[in-house]
Amino acid sequence: MRSVVAGLAAFVAIVFVDRAPVALDLPQARYAVAEFGEPRYPEDFTHFDYVNPDAPQGGTLRIGTINPFDSLNFIPLQGVYPRNIDRLLYDTLMFEPQDELSVFYGLIAESVSYPEDLSLMTFTLRPEARWHDGTPITASDVAWTFNSIRDHARPFLRAVYEDVEEVTVLDDRQVQFTFRTTNTMTPLVRVAEMTVMPQHWWEAEGRNIAGGTLEPPLGSGAYRLVEVDAGRRLVYERVPDYWAADLPVRRGTFNFDRIEYDYFRDRDILFEAFRAGDYDFQRSFHSRQWATGYDVPAVEDGRLQRMEVEVQDFRGIQGFFMNIRQPIFADRRVREALMLLFNFEFINETVMYGLYERMESYFPGSEYAATGLPEGLELELLEPFRDALPPEVFSEPYSLPTNDGRRLSRENLRAALALFEEAGWTLRDGTLTNAETGEPFAFELLMRTGGLEPHAAAYVDTLRQAGITVTRRAVDGAQFQLRYQDRDFEMISFGYTFYPPPGNQLANRFHSAAASNNGSANIIGIEDPVVDSLLDVILQAEDLETKRAATRALDRVLLWGHYVVPHWHNTVAWIAYWNRFGFPETHPPYDYGYANEIAFQPTWWIDPDLDAQLEQAQ
Repeated sequence: MRSVVAGLAAFVAIVFVDRAPVALDLPQARYAVAEFGEPRYPEDFTHFDYVNPDAPQGGTLRIGTINPFDSLNFIPLQGVYPRNIDRLLYDTLMFEPQDELSVFYGLIAESVSYPEDLSLMTFTLRPEARWHDGTPITASDVAWTFNSIRDHARPFLRAVYEDVEEVTVLDDRQVQFTFRTTNTMTPLVRVAEMTVMPQHWWEAEGRNIAGGTLEPPLGSGAYRLVEVDAGRRLVYERVPDYWAADLPVRRGTFNFDRIEYDYFRDRDILFEAFRAGDYDFQRSFHSRQWATGYDVPAVEDGRLQRMEVEVQDFRGIQGFFMNIRQPIFADRRVREALMLLFNFEFINETVMYGLYERMESYFPGSEYAATGLPEGLELELLEPFRDALPPEVFSEPYSLPTNDGRRLSRENLRAALALFEEAGWTLRDGTLTNAETGEPFAFELLMRTGGLEPHAAAYVDTLRQAGITVTRRAVDGAQFQLRYQDRDFEMISFGYTFYPPPGNQLANRFHSAAASNNGSANIIGIEDPVVDSLLDVILQAEDLETKRAATRALDRVLLWGHYVVPHWHNTVAWIAYWNRFGFPETHPPYDYGYANEIAFQPTWWIDPDLDAQLEQAQ
């Protein structure tokens, strides 16, 4: 890695704003950027601690996955793209390792500079950075990518960069981002992780960055696409002269010569294919499979291995989300009643083999989760809104109801029916009915096809005890995405990812401005000035203490709003693999297996001896 001197000396950059030259006194270039604190690794580091820098390279990795794709362009709202394409085909300006949070080290950018007030950010690109066709990656590519996102991207992606006011190309290797907000690192680190796309390729005749495509795009990353079978199969091959192969942020990773993805619509069929040896690696998220699915000879004789890795996954809340744009869910008392009718204990023991814990936060397992009663800075942030919030926010620690047997607790059932009664719903001949209109309480629960069917069935059975009629609707990934983007649902099984420290993604999920924007992540439809105010504090926080306190306050307000019937989470990663791999002794603590993206752990490699033994045994 090119050495970048860090210190307190300054240089002067000249840019033109409104045709007038402005001299900007910037600190000297930095090799890394951290939202809070300092980077763990020094400037002269050679590799991350969780990799083997001398890992063998070669062989083919076979991955089975779900959610078929119909486009290879991740920018526009229309189309379903394969998540692996971001990580494998393209490089980012800077790279976040798996053992630090919101800390980024140079990848396409060799250095970054920013002033004390954090009003702008200047990247200097590596001269050796190349697209797969040999063309240099330039500042114009960076600016064009940002403008394409601003003009054409799906709302969630646009929201990540909403604090960027302007992008200026200073020369071929320098590009500057100017921010609307100052004195906060959040927009800087969001820009640091931006995926860069090739302007010259996308602007060629017949291509459109705002539309779908199944033509393999030109990339800059460790792999290129060599085979595309729409919705069914993708094949990547490692680029032999990959420009970044020897950088510290890449050493010891992406060790396979070839990666093959096959796509399925059904998780059960995928699992059977994995057990049969058609695929090599799987991280499981289904307790039934983990508890009962590996009673096979291959596990007994060691050909198929299993292990549990202690991890901290920031997956955000998962649950049955209510669309409060629908009148049936507009009343907070109704939403609380529906939460009371969820028998987690029964589902955990009978469907999930007792392997999960209940989620009681939008930020579970993290320092951003609300606990106990608000105090200190969190209380100060909430106090101005006391009259607008439920009194429980200040007087009761949030906790979910519990049940001790197969049936729902009578106490919980009575409490739920009392809340329905207060909200204007009453039981008539066993049917929960609107006291004024006579309409029955009925709704549709939308899910992806697959794993949550038994969990949902148990919930629906409990709801029937309260006189509620629920229609379960399971659809494929493309239909599911279209319906939640168009707000065409009443209750939906959904989950949010969460990348600490919290940033712009929260505004896209919970701010009033996103509620009416189809395609945004505010699928619940929250329009609450208290939430908006807390989001402003989170996004403008100048220190981690303020961001932490404001996020806890937000968590508390959202929880007491009862917008979601929370699901469950796990504290270990369930990993299964055919015994042909080697891996480092140290496992990274975050996002093990890149489960939402590439679906394998990029520090692994194929062990030639184990591979030969496995082939002989099979």
